[in-house]
Amino acid sequence: MCVKKEEMVKVEAYLKKLFQREGLEVRQLPNKNDTAEVYIEDEFIATLYRDEEDGELAYQFQMSILDFDLQ
Repeated sequence: MCVKKEEMVKVEAYLKKLFQREGLEVRQLPNKNDTAEVYIEDEFIATLYRDEEDGELAYQFQMSILDFDLQ
């Protein structure tokens, strides 16, 4: 199922409020219509997946933290 522009705007507003970051942006991927990427400024931080099952809609936010980022 496609992540619609209206949905990305709502999810982006929610994430900005949650993380208290105005520079956060949700960007549609050009070749994947059920996935978007989350950026803070120009830095990629997470992948956002749209999941619709049994009439319920959810968004999965997946953020990887690499070992060398912790140092």
